[in-house]
Amino acid sequence: MFTALLLIIIYISFISLGLPDSLLGSAWPSMYNSLNVPLHYAGFISMIVAGGTVVSSVFSEKIIRRLGTGIVTAVSVLMTAVALIGVSLSHVFTALCLFAIPLGLGAGSVDAALNNYVALHYKARHMNWLHCFWGVGASIGPIIMSAFLIRKNSWNLGYRTIGIIQICLVVLLFISLPLWGNKKENETAIKNESVKFIRLLRITGVKEVLTAFFCYCSIETVTGLWGSSYLVLAKNISPEIAAQWIALYYTGIMSGRFVSGFITMKLSSRQMIRLGQGIIAGGIIVLVLPFGNYTLLAGFFMIGLGCAPIYPSLIYETPKNFGKEYSQGVIGIQMASAYIGTTLMPPVFGRIASQTNFDLFPIFIGIILILKIITVEILYKKIDSAKLKR
Repeated sequence: MFTALLLIIIYISFISLGLPDSLLGSAWPSMYNSLNVPLHYAGFISMIVAGGTVVSSVFSEKIIRRLGTGIVTAVSVLMTAVALIGVSLSHVFTALCLFAIPLGLGAGSVDAALNNYVALHYKARHMNWLHCFWGVGASIGPIIMSAFLIRKNSWNLGYRTIGIIQICLVVLLFISLPLWGNKKENETAIKNESVKFIRLLRITGVKEVLTAFFCYCSIETVTGLWGSSYLVLAKNISPEIAAQWIALYYTGIMSGRFVSGFITMKLSSRQMIRLGQGIIAGGIIVLVLPFGNYTLLAGFFMIGLGCAPIYPSLIYETPKNFGKEYSQGVIGIQMASAYIGTTLMPPVFGRIASQTNFDLFPIFIGIILILKIITVEILYKKIDSAKLKR
């Protein structure tokens, strides 16, 4: 009973992690006018949030070992709640930048903490469903924001509502702290001293897994950010239709993670990752087929479907690949590498496409996918070789 109740709380926590992630994009067209700043200033806020997330991910292992997953999760969600309420009360751009710092710091810590906790204590299907619930939160956020923009013409109230939801979750998390102790968190992985970053990098396969996370998040975010522009500028699809089709890409990720939870009962994490990579490759091929607009629709859905199992499966493999004693530290730097890819690669493609054309979109994500496939196979070869030597 306690195990099931704690799992529900973890799922709810991941909904809360997804809630703020899509708010800025949905609210910014209304925000920048009221703040009297240029349209591209959203990029500065996004980079501050991402920077905070990278920092907290890197140091999450040390903090979690000292305080425990339950407390870190509760405090991290409290930080995001305070940040969201702060944003809702802001009327100048500098204030938004200030509150973006705790928003990023809180997100990175709770992400690393809960991913490692589920990898250690639950089955693979729960990792996929965990990230499915992130998608639920990421989908609900814009719905709440749009409701306030339509009825009240106020992005402030949208942020405030999400902040209040987060505060309610904080209360629930602090009440639930005794439940976390029932999962024997203080096992060998937690008892050991914090592992230094350089030592983690020397572990067999860590460099490869960091590259795999970087590549995966590059594919996911480049597709999400520039897919609509590719449809409009390279395929002459109307902006309204393009926006709807990219929504189907996110639907592919969310529904794919739900279904993946059941498939993991039959397939291993390695098989899930390879299956996902194959579906992404198929989606890229479908994108470039000259069979009309509906192949574009199918292509984006397939890419989202292929993305679905990769991130959760890579995380779930961490304790098995690198040992429970290193899993929290490795997951922390995996999160950091993932967010670096999220931060850097979309502007890199944007720069390349602006200098050439958006027809390069499938080629760009295809090259990253090939690099990821090669890296993952090298990772598995090294891990298997290291296990044989033990």
